[in-house]
Amino acid sequence: MHSISSIRLVLFGLMVGLVLVFCAQSFGQVGVAISVNFAPPDLPVYDQPLCPGPDYIWTPGYWAWDEEDGYYWVPGTWVLAPEPDYYWTPAYWAWEGNGYRFFPGYWGPVIGFYGGINYGYGYFGHGYEGGRWERGHFYYNRTVNNVNVNIVHNTYNTTIVNSTVNRVSYNGGNGGISARPTAEEERATRERHIPAIAAQTQHMQAARSNPEMRASANNGRPPVAATARPGSFREGAVAARQGGAVHGSVQGRQQGRGTAPTAQEHVPSAQPRNAPVPEPPASQRAQVHEQPRNENGRPRYTHPNEIPRPERSASSSTGNPKMDQKYQKQQQKLDNQQARDRQKLQQRQEQEHQRVAQQQANEAQKQQMEQRHQQQTQQMMQRHEQQSQKLESRQQPRQQAPPPVHANSHPPEQRKQ
Repeated sequence: MHSISSIRLVLFGLMVGLVLVFCAQSFGQVGVAISVNFAPPDLPVYDQPLCPGPDYIWTPGYWAWDEEDGYYWVPGTWVLAPEPDYYWTPAYWAWEGNGYRFFPGYWGPVIGFYGGINYGYGYFGHGYEGGRWERGHFYYNRTVNNVNVNIVHNTYNTTIVNSTVNRVSYNGGNGGISARPTAEEERATRERHIPAIAAQTQHMQAARSNPEMRASANNGRPPVAATARPGSFREGAVAARQGGAVHGSVQGRQQGRGTAPTAQEHVPSAQPRNAPVPEPPASQRAQVHEQPRNENGRPRYTHPNEIPRPERSASSSTGNPKMDQKYQKQQQKLDNQQARDRQKLQQRQEQEHQRVAQQQANEAQKQQMEQRHQQQTQQMMQRHEQQSQKLESRQQPRQQAPPPVHANSHPPEQRKQ
């Protein structure tokens, strides 16, 4: 009887594990959200850049949050979908009883709820009117998209009546959009989702590192409101024609510590969107952004765009201005070369992501690809570290050699009388 009970206990544990795995795969939108006690700025007005090629999906711009710099604008951009028949559900902010909370965007077979926000260009609050998938290719509605028919041939024309002129960028709260999810949008939260792909993450990081994208600097009118491709803030980029009203203090944290955000774990549910969300324990918040580490205790990154920007310490002076200038040029040259290495590897990995998505690879093949990407990234980091150490050793100020010691040289007290 004891052995039978043990077997039942093991089988029960396996069943629970399978259920947990299934839930983790089904709720792809589970992620980290940020709560801020004043609303994001309104949406700026901008023109949509020209679609760069077939099967690109428009992802609208949005206001994101950084603990140090407050709200900053992530430009809208065209992105290749990670899989055919997948659409982009935009990110949005919503009042959650004690603050404005950020809900990240995601890819999925059905457009989910995005707060009723009118982002324009097909995203008018519910669903998407900018195009549709047919036989593995995306067809664009030219009435709401900027498409060159000489480059993109899969197009159609359907007039969309969009009488809403509200540019509010958040749901609920004081002056926010009052929309609620439809039954279909609620079901969409339970569909399989894919989070923002590597190109989108890199695009967001580029916006966060650009001081001009901060609301405190541009007063709600970003100089780069949209781009033709992710991360390309120059070629094909457009500026905002009109800014959005900034709420609260543009200085944010500088004028009051009460504006500091609280990281919370976003677990989707069918409860009302304006219900208060309890804050997780401090132990959980401390682990929210924890990066997996290798056997040496160092962060284990899978893709180059996950690597934090290197912080260079001030180089030591040799006392020779010409030599110092030479060393600075060498350091800058190495930094530029390593940045190109990261960009090239990122592009190769993104191309492989797209090939695997088109081939509809299974989970085992995708896992093997991610393991290969992680190994490539780690090897690149090790190579860059060795290059930096080698350059640093060459730049160390040379120690003045001590005077030679001759055989007949002795301290005065040791000389023979």
